[in-house]
Amino acid sequence: MTNKRVVVTGMALASPLGSTVKSAYDRLHTYENCIIKDTSLDEYKNLYTRLSARVKDFRQPECFDRKTVRTMGTVAIMAVTTAREALIDAGLLDNPVIQNGKTGVSYGSSSGSIDAICDFYSMIVNKEIKSLNSGSYIKMMPQTTAVNISLYFKTHGRLINTSTACTSGSLGIGSAYELIKNGLQTVMIAGGAEEFNPTQVGVFDTLYATSNKNDTPKLTPAPFDKSRDGLVIGEGAGTLILEEYEHAKARGAKIYAEIVGFSTNTDGTHITNPNYETMGSVMQQALESANLSAGDIGYINAHGTGTKYGDIAESKATQNILGNKIPISSIKSYTGHTLGACGAIEAILSLEMMNNNWFCPTLNLKNVDEECAPLDYIKDEGRSKEAEFVMTNNFAFGGINTSLIFKRV
Repeated sequence: MTNKRVVVTGMALASPLGSTVKSAYDRLHTYENCIIKDTSLDEYKNLYTRLSARVKDFRQPECFDRKTVRTMGTVAIMAVTTAREALIDAGLLDNPVIQNGKTGVSYGSSSGSIDAICDFYSMIVNKEIKSLNSGSYIKMMPQTTAVNISLYFKTHGRLINTSTACTSGSLGIGSAYELIKNGLQTVMIAGGAEEFNPTQVGVFDTLYATSNKNDTPKLTPAPFDKSRDGLVIGEGAGTLILEEYEHAKARGAKIYAEIVGFSTNTDGTHITNPNYETMGSVMQQALESANLSAGDIGYINAHGTGTKYGDIAESKATQNILGNKIPISSIKSYTGHTLGACGAIEAILSLEMMNNNWFCPTLNLKNVDEECAPLDYIKDEGRSKEAEFVMTNNFAFGGINTSLIFKRV
């Protein structure tokens, strides 16, 4: 089977940086993060962190009536909205290819809407079906983002649910890429989303992985810094439209980038502690799939959560495979950890930076932890640079690792 070329022809996001690609990219130039002291967390006893990063300037489309959203929680609304905007951006919203079986969906989130999950929980606690309705399960199920996208746009192609925690978005993109590359689909709607909920904060708080700099939210997270004390939970959605190159070319589509490499693997060692060897392996496999060497990569978007062991493992893996000459930074220093959305949001912003010859710094990185590998960390201010290839890496609970490589067009 002849491998097809795969390009990105549409992008849209909802993020703490802003809810248009331009506003989010422009916000990177301010060198100020989006972290807030969140008073809504005050009511939860024994919760140490009070920090979050909320989506900014997101608006549900007016065309979404009550019937449209009856199966959607907030996470699905953000996913479908950004998918619609990305299809408009690609010029494909009303194209017959969307509904003729040649378009699929590859999308995920860490979970469905927590509020809907609570409705089911109330049934068990109160022994009464009171809060449930016909849309409750569709809102709570892990595949809610992918299914609602398919339902709204009436796609008939492949559907892949990539609910793999913090690699949901990147695995969504990578899986979509493989389907088009192997000739199984022509267009894919790909990405990831996550709505904010206190329970997500609680998950990481119980692992002592959240930042407790509650009175100085602008000083955290601080990926790779010696004084970092953990991550901050964010929210958002990112959607990319992937398209077979000849199909895009034939219709005169604008092309943001070409996907040339992807790999995913699993640690098989510990469900939460990272393994730098398999993290490195996924980067090496992505390079091999793209037929590139480490020296070809011009920029690395780090997963960079700001957790002690995660940063150390990632930096060592990066040095082992890519050396220490390639500029690297973490967008999470701006947005916090948007969980299932991070891989897609970071891919979109990495492409914007690549196409504008400018790469953001890691905020709050003043003194690199001596336990982290000595990489070429972009610090203090952005760096102007031309890059033909960029790599973006993400790692998740369960030991699920992903690496994507994009080529400038």
